[in-house]
Amino acid sequence: AGGYDKMAAAWYAALQSVPGSLGQGSSPSPSVSPSSSPSASPSASPSASPSASPSTSPSTSPTPGTRSCLAKYTLTGQWQGGFQADVTVTAGGSPISSWTVAWRFSDGQTVTQSWNATITSSGSQVTAQNVSYNGSLGAGASTQFGFLGSSNGANSVPSVTCTAT
Repeated sequence: AGGYDKMAAAWYAALQSVPGSLGQGSSPSPSVSPSSSPSASPSASPSASPSASPSTSPSTSPTPGTRSCLAKYTLTGQWQGGFQADVTVTAGGSPISSWTVAWRFSDGQTVTQSWNATITSSGSQVTAQNVSYNGSLGAGASTQFGFLGSSNGANSVPSVTCTAT
């Protein structure tokens, strides 16, 4: 988590220097929301090496002045029959009080365990909602949630959408 925070701060500073890249004018550095991310590992021993590089899928860009958010899905590891993914939620140009991220798995994946979000699914459709301590975000601030999932071979990175209130 500390490494993600450092990378996010470096990217955020770089993006701030490009006019219009964040969909907002100049703003203070994002605050980092503390979260306790338990280190979870599958109970079965992995039989394949983790993937060499993460895969990501960002949602559409936030609009300045409206309550909006951006979500980025990152596949952080894979093994035979399973995977781990993290999703970063970033508020748009205005503060938000809650967020919901949605996606549809296309390869039969399922979520088996999650942290820092309440995740529900119906068939291939998955919805993640903030928990009490990470829904309220200042403009440009972000938080992260993660999950373990099961897969049967293919594990495409889904497109995600983020809705804020």
